[in-house]
Amino acid sequence: MMMPQSYIWALVCIIFFHQYSNVVTDTPVGSGLLLCQPAPRCGDQFYNPLEQCCDDDTILPLHRTRLCGPFCTFWPCLELCCPESFGPHKKFVVKLKIQGVKSRCFSSPISRNCP
Repeated sequence: MMMPQSYIWALVCIIFFHQYSNVVTDTPVGSGLLLCQPAPRCGDQFYNPLEQCCDDDTILPLHRTRLCGPFCTFWPCLELCCPESFGPHKKFVVKLKIQGVKSRCFSSPISRNCP
């Protein structure tokens, strides 16, 4: 018994769609960390750069603040506290850290002056 050509065509389409409807793509779907990428290290420990930073081989939460001089705060994950003058009237400035390089007071851009 022969099947009509429209049935054969429908069967081919069903098999084709069934076969390719479960294809896995290489595009990541979630926003989580990819396991195949190397995790950043701080000294001999791993840390999550979405929540933490490495400051002088110490893991800090991104929201941590410190004093820069007696009245000024800064974020050590994002900024540097730099002395600008010494003596009885010490003056400090907060400078921005530059991602991907070892930031230094003498070469980083000024963010703000501290009183």
